[in-house]
Amino acid sequence: MRLRVLLAALVAMLVSLTLTVPARAATAPENPWLQRRVMNMAHSGGEDEAPMNTMYAFKRAVRLGADDIELDVQSTKDGHVVVIHNATVDQTTNGHGYVVDKTLGQIKQLDAAYWFVPGHSAEHGQPASAYPLRGARHGHPKVPGYQNKDFEIPTLKNVLQRFPNTPINIEIKGTSDSDVASYKRTAALLAALLDKTGRTDVIVTSFNDEALAYFHSLASQIPLAPGQNELLQYFLFGVRPMAGTVALQVPVTYSGIPVVTKSFVARAHADGYAVHVWFSGTAPDDAATYNAMINACVDGLMPAKPTLLESILDSRGIERPGQPGVDPCAD
Repeated sequence: MRLRVLLAALVAMLVSLTLTVPARAATAPENPWLQRRVMNMAHSGGEDEAPMNTMYAFKRAVRLGADDIELDVQSTKDGHVVVIHNATVDQTTNGHGYVVDKTLGQIKQLDAAYWFVPGHSAEHGQPASAYPLRGARHGHPKVPGYQNKDFEIPTLKNVLQRFPNTPINIEIKGTSDSDVASYKRTAALLAALLDKTGRTDVIVTSFNDEALAYFHSLASQIPLAPGQNELLQYFLFGVRPMAGTVALQVPVTYSGIPVVTKSFVARAHADGYAVHVWFSGTAPDDAATYNAMINACVDGLMPAKPTLLESILDSRGIERPGQPGVDPCAD
């Protein structure tokens, strides 16, 4: 509770501080993520439109035009990095128990579309007819253009192989906020995997600062977005995050107080950081919010509805990575 009050006070202070920053600040060309804008960073592949963190969701998002895939990782009992948000498999699959207590073989048998309800992400307690993709993992129903395995919990290795030219945003998860060791275990496995692949067109982040620092000590070549405490230090005191930071990934609001403003984005740009905004309960995933964030000059949006965001970006002719277009913040 005290942390929540502190964060609310922090955001209020941040808003007052950023009002003094010019509306448009010079960017730092040495950070390539400042040139990758405006990105549709499909959150979990677009969890309101497809079963979250599945290959089906990722393939679908990229086909419709997403520029980046946002996903979460946990680690299995036998040391594989798998793409799933929660510490347990209960929310999204027909299984039960902690990811870390299961082997990869056990994980792959689960139906990751089991609880998917279009427009509502994963939702339990609805009639069977509300779950149109339940059973697709085992071929019933068949989904044209996709394989049965597209509805399982994928390994990060397979996602990286399937999308060699798509930037990927990776959040390190753990079994609980207090179990730092679980975060660090996944961080170490992730560092080893990325080192083998040679991929650097990724951003790694985590709410757990200690795990992120540990990851950086193992894979200093990988770009980062800072964790919660480092964001606090930057917001309150202007203390720069750890080396390797390329983006600040922040919510639209905190406790009803605006976080992402044009002035804040200008401040971040002046300091050489891209700004990526996530929604996830902090603001509606709707056209009004997406347009407001585009107008605030953010470099990337993490939507639960990537199709909606794509239509807005297209209709407004907004600039995209590698594609000229309208700069919503041109002077």
